[in-house]
Amino acid sequence: MSSPPYVIAPDEDLTRRALAAWFRTGGIDQPSKASGVVRYGGLDYVVLVSTRGVLAVYRVNNDGWLRRLKRWPPALARTDSAKFRWTLSA
Repeated sequence: MSSPPYVIAPDEDLTRRALAAWFRTGGIDQPSKASGVVRYGGLDYVVLVSTRGVLAVYRVNNDGWLRRLKRWPPALARTDSAKFRWTLSA
């Protein structure tokens, strides 16, 4: 069993690139400022969230490329109104 996901040091560049990819592919909903980089299972992900929940998840490859996931680990979808506060308590 993997450890719970947790927020790593903020990386505005990865988050900015994920936001650009989100809108470039036709995303309509506005991601909130709670979106950011999360580490889970030894891998880094950029999770874009809104008040409705998770909008998109991008995996960060070893070379820094972002890949949008069609299906992401269920633990990354466990957001609530506290917006990622659950990841900080782990």
